[in-house]
Amino acid sequence: MPRRAPRSYTALEELGRVRLSRHFYLRNFLYSEIGNFHGRPNLTDDPDLLIATGTRLCTDLLDPLAETFGPLAIRSGHRSAALNHFGATEVRPQKCSRNERSYAGHIWDRRDSAGRMGACVSVAVPWFADQYARGRDWRDLAWWVHDHLPYHAMYFFPKLAAFNLTWREARAPSIGSYIVPKGMLLAEGAAPAEGQAERRARYADFPPFRGIAYPALPERWVA
Repeated sequence: MPRRAPRSYTALEELGRVRLSRHFYLRNFLYSEIGNFHGRPNLTDDPDLLIATGTRLCTDLLDPLAETFGPLAIRSGHRSAALNHFGATEVRPQKCSRNERSYAGHIWDRRDSAGRMGACVSVAVPWFADQYARGRDWRDLAWWVHDHLPYHAMYFFPKLAAFNLTWREARAPSIGSYIVPKGMLLAEGAAPAEGQAERRARYADFPPFRGIAYPALPERWVA
């Protein structure tokens, strides 16, 4: 049976308890600073699509990041269509793209114009942010993600080397940045300008992929 959109505090609280992956619950992605400051709710119109896209984002992209680099800082996750429209049209400075560009991006519960479902999160990797603050090139992390994870798009920001990370069906990988060198590092459909050996040399000192050994459940609690 399809889930109903939350229309009460308790329904929203229950929705937030939905587990998306080993390391993340839906509540991790519902907070909005725009919504908090301006008193605007961040609800969903389609909980089932919200959960489906969030599950893929977390299992395919965020869990591997957390199991490689440790805890992540989630800067922004899902925005409802109503909240995103408010952020794109009434908030200054403007912090959101128009809704049509945000479907299957920060608006998790709407498919894009091609019918694809997707989800975007703004995330910082504290392990890398400390190195970036000392001068490390943001492209080291960008190429690591490119070579290890099935992402659709990345866009990097100057503060903390945080980046928008998008999962989407029928992905077409691209990488852009507001950090120097600004613009597109990888256009959709293009081959990387740096060869595989050059990319690997950039992140040769990164931790092993999914190398963190998290505690296992005691055998009597395993289903």
